[in-house]
Amino acid sequence: MSRLGNLNNHVSGSTGSAPPSQSLTVIDNRTGKEYQLPISDCTVKATDLKQIKSAEGQILRTYDPGYMNTCCCVSRISYIDGDKGILRYRGYPIEQIAERATFEETAFLLLHGELPTDSQLKEFNRSLMKHCHVHEDVKKFISSFRHDAHPMAMFAATMAVNGSLYPSSNPSIAGQDVYKDKAVRNEQILRILGQAPVIGALIHRHRSGQTINGPDESLGYTENFFNMMDKKGEVAYRPNPKLVHALDVLFILHQEHELNCSTAATRHLASSGVDVYTAIAGAIGALYGPRHGGANEAVVRMLETIGSKEEVPKFIESVKKGEKKLMGFGHRVYKNYDPRAKLIRRLADEVFDVVGREPLVEVAMELERVALSDEYFVKRKLYPNVDFYSGLIYKALGFPTDFFPILFVIPRITGWLSHWNEFLDDPDNKIVRPFQVYKGSGLRNFPSGDLKYHPKLTPDEQLVLPFSAEVRRREAGQILYR
Repeated sequence: MSRLGNLNNHVSGSTGSAPPSQSLTVIDNRTGKEYQLPISDCTVKATDLKQIKSAEGQILRTYDPGYMNTCCCVSRISYIDGDKGILRYRGYPIEQIAERATFEETAFLLLHGELPTDSQLKEFNRSLMKHCHVHEDVKKFISSFRHDAHPMAMFAATMAVNGSLYPSSNPSIAGQDVYKDKAVRNEQILRILGQAPVIGALIHRHRSGQTINGPDESLGYTENFFNMMDKKGEVAYRPNPKLVHALDVLFILHQEHELNCSTAATRHLASSGVDVYTAIAGAIGALYGPRHGGANEAVVRMLETIGSKEEVPKFIESVKKGEKKLMGFGHRVYKNYDPRAKLIRRLADEVFDVVGREPLVEVAMELERVALSDEYFVKRKLYPNVDFYSGLIYKALGFPTDFFPILFVIPRITGWLSHWNEFLDDPDNKIVRPFQVYKGSGLRNFPSGDLKYHPKLTPDEQLVLPFSAEVRRREAGQILYR
């Protein structure tokens, strides 16, 4: 039967039995062949496309840079509906969690799938604080950094080094099956989660030239972080409870967000069987990028550049002309108001009541008002995201701007560990190995003879290197002998 006949019969429904309702009918116009691909959870398996081949036998594959429409796993941790502005942790709306739960409760929920009982929460808190103490070598390692080293570089390196201190729980040393032991797995989760705020506080104290404060097991997770950051020489110190609550909520809002860049990196690295510390260090590296974890820092710098609310209209026009970038608006997933942004905006007043109003908030509110009333941004569905107001709160709290991503990392480690834990139990946890579309040279024979006779095929512009004035001065001299 001809290709056209196949298509006509399919449209008219005159061919044999009807295909299953949960399936996709594909007609390859190159060969005229028809294929039935099962649909499950509104997805088709990419491996089902392997049966579709060209006349030469080449397998059909999907091309999806940036994973714009690709599902790589089945997960039960968080749910996002970007069009409706919905975020849920294990089925619970983020608005309810932020209002009623603590960081520790939410961490338990994300890691284990259900809310804890009272006794389970007490034991979880006790175990978490018991594992918050870091090895003395970690303190020495942090102290070896320059005072002006970026906090994220320090955090990623420290997390990777941390893994070298526990060889008995490293799959490359103790064997690939070491994480099949739930006790071993849980210990790594508690250790990494417990030590995260401690490492963050140690980094801050080192960079500011202050002596190190040890963790206090009698305090809560967020309160202990503030205590280690702020305690000077006092015998006893207690952080302001309103600020502790505010940061606790901010931590909850940043704990988990489905398969973002850094979470996907965690799963990608875990697929190789590497130890969890290296996987988390890789995720920290992904979050270090300005397109991911550095966004709230960029928002503050943008607002500082605008200067005053009177300058907002001028800035908006420059954005529309493509001359400036509007930071803190829009999201890869959300095409509506980020639900976290609404909560953070309300939280800002709670912080300002204690430490004073951050002057830049006036600029931010005017920028939000103007942007949300401008058809240019409304049409493009550019709404404030979680980064827009969080940076202002962190600035009001006195955190250095380059420390903002650390305040993203500490809570997000919960999500990374939840996905790592889930990945280990997934029967489909194959090693990640995507394909490429090769567009390079065809077969070439390597030339024989002296390289000096080879034609110049690489332009010098590709080989350029930056040279400082100091290097140019030295190069202008003459080396007499070595």
